[in-house]
Amino acid sequence: MLQTNLKQRTHYLNQLLAFQDTELVKVITGIRRCGKSSLMQLMIKHLKEHGIDDQQFVMMNFESMEYQDLDAKALYHYVKNVRKNLSPDKKLYLFFDEIQRIPKWQDAVNSFRVDFLCDIYITGSNASLLSSELSTYLSGRYVEIKMLPLSFREFIEFHGYRLETYTSLTGDVRKRVKNAENESIDLMEIFEAYMRFGGMPGITEIGLQQDKVFTLLDGIYSTVVVRDILERERRRGQRQITDADLLRKIIMFLADNIGSNISLNSISNTLVSEKLLEDRSRKGKPAVQTIQAYVCALLESFVFYEIKRFDIKGKDYLRTLGKYYIVDIGLRNYLLGYREMDTGHAIENIVYFELLRRGYDVAIGKIDNKEVDFIATKTGEKRYIQVTEDMRSETVRERELSPLRQIRDNYEKDVIALNCNIPMDHEGIKMMRLMDFLLES
Repeated sequence: MLQTNLKQRTHYLNQLLAFQDTELVKVITGIRRCGKSSLMQLMIKHLKEHGIDDQQFVMMNFESMEYQDLDAKALYHYVKNVRKNLSPDKKLYLFFDEIQRIPKWQDAVNSFRVDFLCDIYITGSNASLLSSELSTYLSGRYVEIKMLPLSFREFIEFHGYRLETYTSLTGDVRKRVKNAENESIDLMEIFEAYMRFGGMPGITEIGLQQDKVFTLLDGIYSTVVVRDILERERRRGQRQITDADLLRKIIMFLADNIGSNISLNSISNTLVSEKLLEDRSRKGKPAVQTIQAYVCALLESFVFYEIKRFDIKGKDYLRTLGKYYIVDIGLRNYLLGYREMDTGHAIENIVYFELLRRGYDVAIGKIDNKEVDFIATKTGEKRYIQVTEDMRSETVRERELSPLRQIRDNYEKDVIALNCNIPMDHEGIKMMRLMDFLLES
């Protein structure tokens, strides 16, 4: 049944529309509850508004008990029966939610693509959806839509506020927020709520009360850990990930160290020194291998994202000391408790995911013994970006500007700061207020 209170996710809907009615299978991926099902509903709504009849749709959510015993062959015959009731010139629109729960689902999807006049959309909450096996079946015939929780701009809109652009008395172009009664709302107050509660779409339905939000986030966390990691490993017959307590300890460690240089060895050493993990190196199974399996499972479930280091002078990726960022800052606050003194790492986390939303490939930059927070690249564009809480201190200014000064190419160099009181162009380096960056069109 189509929801009636759908909120727009225009950025992602436009990506689906770009590939509508092509033979490419549209694969929507992302952490649970980030809005994948609603995006499919938005696509169905769009199609119906543009003349597609109800009988042309097959919408199946495989989380439902109704499809618990379905396998790939039964799924194929179900769709085949629907196809038989349509005239040959009518296209069938297939929407499959959490399809990874169907064993050998890729066999059915590939057969639909070959046998029927259809347009296919699928979602999954695990990166293994796009494993080498799927790539073999659908090589060059699928497009991935990578979905994330709400951006700050979406957060404003989802809570019923309106973003306006205006010209200040000094001639600067600025942004402000108004509520439904046309009253101005403090933009920083809304950002502080975003920093505290994060961008999971579900929180807009329950209000910004910490106990309610953390209850919702607890449900998301539990579902991801129990269903998407522990149960999935059991279904695959693997025994590497069996300890729920250890998994939580690794999650807590990574959440506590977002934006810090981390190796698998450093995770292992910390947990072993705190007697949270047995050192099995003498038994031929080093602790680091255990850690690697657990971390990979967290990456596959889109809880954390890994970012590699790039040697700017050597023009090559480095194998050591990458960083991890958590998909939603509210999820981190649920795990660790909200920390007002940890703003720097939190805004760095937010900027990283905003860059991903905008289609950038992101790496950490290394130049000599200094580091650039992000190198953001996409076709024909490169940006070197430093992120900091405050540029008002001379010591901080020197720390943030020094690595950028050492880079000799002519690509854009930016510093994004929550608080900034120096000229917007400083020694050829562009200064950006965090609010301006997040609210760019």
